[in-house]
Amino acid sequence: MINAIWGVAQAPFKREKLALLPQQKHIFDILKIHAQQGGFSVIIGEPGVGKSVLREHIEDLDQQREYTVVSCCRTLHTYRQILWQLAESFKLETNEKAIENDLIQTAFAHVRERKTLYILIDEAHLLEVHVLRKLRLLFERFPKNHNLIVFGQPELLHYLSLSTNKDIKSRITYSASIKPLNDDDMERYIVKELETAKMGINTFDEAAMALIIRSAEGNLRLCRNVCYASLIEAARETKKVVTITHVNYVLVQPHWRSHEELIKQQVAS
Repeated sequence: MINAIWGVAQAPFKREKLALLPQQKHIFDILKIHAQQGGFSVIIGEPGVGKSVLREHIEDLDQQREYTVVSCCRTLHTYRQILWQLAESFKLETNEKAIENDLIQTAFAHVRERKTLYILIDEAHLLEVHVLRKLRLLFERFPKNHNLIVFGQPELLHYLSLSTNKDIKSRITYSASIKPLNDDDMERYIVKELETAKMGINTFDEAAMALIIRSAEGNLRLCRNVCYASLIEAARETKKVVTITHVNYVLVQPHWRSHEELIKQQVAS
């Protein structure tokens, strides 16, 4: 519908591959340096601020000959199940008894081929601490020129700051927090998405743009969702300019409204 109304081949805010924003690019460059020396990196941020986009760009390095990237995204599992995820990512054929040793030997084999090794663990705040500790002990036996990167929400650093977890926190070589965007950066992001899709920068009128930025509160995922939903509302009316009315059609949906507003609505009814 959006493609037909605006005459574009690819709708904005729904592109499969998103470019790194300056904040993410800065972190990405530092992670590559730490990988050359051997690193244990922690990237934290609230849901929707851009951790997944950064992780996907690191995973794309696996397409280059000089890098090997293995990842684990399903962290609500036991230690052994996570090892099997890593073995699958390594394309490693092994058995239950030999899996730890085979992972270590495979890592050394990749490094001997002069490859830089990245190990990514997403949603690390969901890991049981004893599982994270076992993983840390395993990766201690990996070759030095690799970068273990864990992504998680801010509570991850709180867990690691507990005195019982000092053995883990003391090994962190780099950490970064991905912050929500400020209003100017958010507007630049929206305009860039429109330009990439070859849509006019005035597709959202001034009032609509201001309301979107205020509602998203610097969160990239929320911004993409409300922009895309607002475009759908405008396309439904065959309008080529998104107005504040279209944005409000989106923001009155229950999942956009605050808990207190929903309670007041229920009491009033």
